[in-house]
Amino acid sequence: MAITTGSTLPQTATTAQTGTTGSGGASSSNAATAQNQLGVDYNNFLTLLTAQIQNQDPLQPMDSTQFVSQLAQLSQVEQTVQTNSNLETLNTTTSSISGIVSLGLVGRQVSVASNKIELAGGAGQTTYKLAATAASVSATITDANGNVVRTLTGLPTDGTVSQPLSWDGRNDYGQAMPDGTYHVAINALDGSGQTISYNTYPTTTVQKVNFSGTGDTLLLSNGDEVPAAQLVSVN
Repeated sequence: MAITTGSTLPQTATTAQTGTTGSGGASSSNAATAQNQLGVDYNNFLTLLTAQIQNQDPLQPMDSTQFVSQLAQLSQVEQTVQTNSNLETLNTTTSSISGIVSLGLVGRQVSVASNKIELAGGAGQTTYKLAATAASVSATITDANGNVVRTLTGLPTDGTVSQPLSWDGRNDYGQAMPDGTYHVAINALDGSGQTISYNTYPTTTVQKVNFSGTGDTLLLSNGDEVPAAQLVSVN
């Protein structure tokens, strides 16, 4: 009865210890399963080793290097599972800290990449950044139904810095528009009439934090829901 290297290491143990996920609950379950399987492997190994010693041929005693090698493999698996478990604990702790930080953003004003502009008290503010300096820049503001409300012309053309964009809340006929969330599009052209790309960064307010297994997201007053990592600035 011989024990060959690797024969007593079930595949479930060697694969379970490498399976980590981003969610705390699933990761802890994987680590616990791997640890339990490791205990079963140890018992199986000792049972087979004892049987081999009892039934070995006295004239051809077993090679001790074989079971020493397997014992070393099991020890390596145990160390890896323990490391994995520690990393999962660290991940859970980090997620908790991240959630606490996100909660601290509730009620704060933040800037984030978005094509939305909030009108409040007859004033709307956003910022745009051109990919290059333009020959002409205008902005089109539309309502929730896509209807053009206001067209702003003669805007700053310098693409090396971010440019503020203010809207007085009136449409092209001078009528005051109701407070709410609108959309803004920047129309930037170079000297050849080619379109220049851009990004807009409105200022909005964090209303709540949504927690999930894939990470925290912030619900903003303009209706967007974004990860905290996407914030450009916090006021």
